[in-house]
Amino acid sequence: MASMNRSIDEGTREFYWQEKHKSLSVKGFESELVNLIEEIQSLAPLKPEAYNKILMGYVRQGLPWFSKSQLLGAYHDLCKDGWMSFDQDIVTTLQVKPTRSQAGVTVVTVLTKPYPCPGKCIFCPTDVRMPKSYLHDEPGAMRAERHGFDPYHQTAARLEALERIGHPVDKIELLILGGTWSSYRRDYQEWFVQRCLDAINGSESSSLIEAQRQNASGGRRNVGLVVETRPDHINPEELSWLRFLGVTKVQIGIQSLDDKILSLNNRGEKVQDSRRAINQLRLAGFKIHAHWMPNLLGATSESDLQDFGRLWEDPGLKPDELKIYPTMLVKNAELYEYWKRGEYQPYSESELVDLLSACKTQVPPYVRINRIIRDIPTTNVVEGNKRANLRQIVQEHMKVEGLVCRCIRCREVRRRTVNLADFFLRRLRYDTESTIEFFLSFESGRHIAGFLRLSLPKSGVDHPIQEVADQAMIREVHIYGPALTIGEKGKGEAQHVGLGSRLIAESKRIAREAGYKRLAVISAIGTREYYDRQGFRLGKLYMSCKLN
Repeated sequence: MASMNRSIDEGTREFYWQEKHKSLSVKGFESELVNLIEEIQSLAPLKPEAYNKILMGYVRQGLPWFSKSQLLGAYHDLCKDGWMSFDQDIVTTLQVKPTRSQAGVTVVTVLTKPYPCPGKCIFCPTDVRMPKSYLHDEPGAMRAERHGFDPYHQTAARLEALERIGHPVDKIELLILGGTWSSYRRDYQEWFVQRCLDAINGSESSSLIEAQRQNASGGRRNVGLVVETRPDHINPEELSWLRFLGVTKVQIGIQSLDDKILSLNNRGEKVQDSRRAINQLRLAGFKIHAHWMPNLLGATSESDLQDFGRLWEDPGLKPDELKIYPTMLVKNAELYEYWKRGEYQPYSESELVDLLSACKTQVPPYVRINRIIRDIPTTNVVEGNKRANLRQIVQEHMKVEGLVCRCIRCREVRRRTVNLADFFLRRLRYDTESTIEFFLSFESGRHIAGFLRLSLPKSGVDHPIQEVADQAMIREVHIYGPALTIGEKGKGEAQHVGLGSRLIAESKRIAREAGYKRLAVISAIGTREYYDRQGFRLGKLYMSCKLN
């Protein structure tokens, strides 16, 4: 019965999504639609309530109800039939969920098939229908299950859905989730990435190498490839394999910086494993995206706040990005039994909001906080926080208390038009155990329009990748603003005023003055042409250039 109800729920959700986004004919309503679109554009940006109010006025005059995605489709039809001229600003206004591409790229998330995980963590939910730690009713998990976890069909369907609601799909960051990537068979990994690229390319390939070659110059580019794994699976041979696949960012589960807490929660690794993994990832040029979990068994809000501070104080850590995943008590995790025995208690909503607010004030300006809650439907939560909009609640609390977060996400320029004269080049240097890091950014007040991460390996370090052992390394270049199609000119967006080239030139200067003869970059498959124009040439796993 539960299985039948689940199928009905998923079928109902799919039906309503299709109904909301199916195309509607513009025939007979051309003039009204032109007036509606022009009025919406004149008042942009609009909140949903304002959009609905304007639309209702036209509905009363006989126009059918158009969802934003349907109105976007109608706009394209009106342009094709000569009723309107195409304007990218109108497309941007009519986008559904504009945050999905306003950071400069469009993210496509896919899940690997269910597979045994080497970890035995007591906080991790177990659902035999899903990869370890995922629940069947998470949005991404439902999409994956609907497509039988097939990488091609997941990717193709997601691209189609994003395009339908107005997002450009020319620059794709591919996020592969699903337990511990490194524990899957390598032939499966290679096939999975190849099929994702085939879907992006819109054509079949005979091998991963061929799929990469097509993507490097295709109409749709993979500009970032992300996988998630455990610290104890990172070693030089694994890093070389990840580069062969085209990986540029690794999500790594730190969870806690207290060995006692890790042991209590049966994590199966120690803090030193995280230090070693992060140092090797950094030397190999990867962007480091850590996961950290407050409210684990044995922790208190006071100890969690101290633990969070160690992320930025310990020179062996200092990740680039962070997902904060407060422990969520669900029935199909072993932790549930501890709670039933009275041995574990989740934080209340107010305790969690106070803790996360205090944590966010500690974040250095070179870090991006991507999430502060798992995307698990709160109907699964037995006790503790059940608010899905926790980030918004925390932000409102911080505003009332006069607290400020300096993380990149809170400062992104997003859709604002950039006047280059208002921005200055900021150079932030910090030390890690294995490198001297430079975070170069263009900033104006609290806003950041773009940044570059430069790593200078310290002398005497044991480098995991010999190809780049004696080279400085660009680990990331990111320019903000709405994602535009390849070759398209923006109207003052940060992506199109030359900030990337200026940041790269500054990184070359710093590396040259530090005595380096070559500068490498961890290029995604789809950014090779860009770096080639900047003077870099492709080697075996990396691109690099001479520093004259």
